[in-house]
Amino acid sequence: MTAPSLLLDNVTRVHGTGDTAVRALDGVSLEVMPGELVAVMGPSGSGKSTLLNLAGGLDQATSGRVVIEGEDLTGLSAKGIAQLRRRRVGFVFQDYNLIPSLTAAENVALPLELDGERAGQARRHARQSLDLMGLRELSDRFPDQMSGGQQQRVAIARALVGSRRLVLADEPTGALDSHTGEDVLRVLRERCDAGVAGLLVTHEARHAAWADRVVFLRDGVVVDSTGRASSAEDLLDSASANR
Repeated sequence: MTAPSLLLDNVTRVHGTGDTAVRALDGVSLEVMPGELVAVMGPSGSGKSTLLNLAGGLDQATSGRVVIEGEDLTGLSAKGIAQLRRRRVGFVFQDYNLIPSLTAAENVALPLELDGERAGQARRHARQSLDLMGLRELSDRFPDQMSGGQQQRVAIARALVGSRRLVLADEPTGALDSHTGEDVLRVLRERCDAGVAGLLVTHEARHAAWADRVVFLRDGVVVDSTGRASSAEDLLDSASANR
């Protein structure tokens, strides 16, 4: 049986202590399988960003387990977590986070070079990743020579370059118009259909509709739907019924 690319097992994250403690996540369990795109929705302060940070090894759980491709982060040193994150996890953010002074190929190759790969080989892998995004002609362009949608597709290429098979996307369409945003989600959906595991944080029900499953968070508690949600209101009703 195929193992999940990402497993959160009864994860809790508490900020602070005593009377000022804030329980950002409260016993969250979640699996994302290879080839699956899971969307996470919820109001501000519901724990979406905390969940994504824990899933990517950017933060540590107070209790519970976070497992990436069979590797339990609890047993890893800070150096080991950073290495795993560079090699197996790709992040896509709302504001692209491309370096203005680097070309598209150089931006995509940067994580590989930071991990010790030779520059020439890293650039070849970067161009292959850009090809998968349909961006071959943009390899030598700088970010300010690209549209917002093109920059976000470059960011996805960077998130998937090399052997990384888990992509975490935090409101990746928030800075884009609706048409361009749909194009970006179509690319992400295609990569998941090709075997990549994806976790997408979004506040748009129409964007969550691209996912195989939709998880709703409120007050750090998760409610999992049985499939695509037709609207955010459906998830809110489900969350209320299960509290």
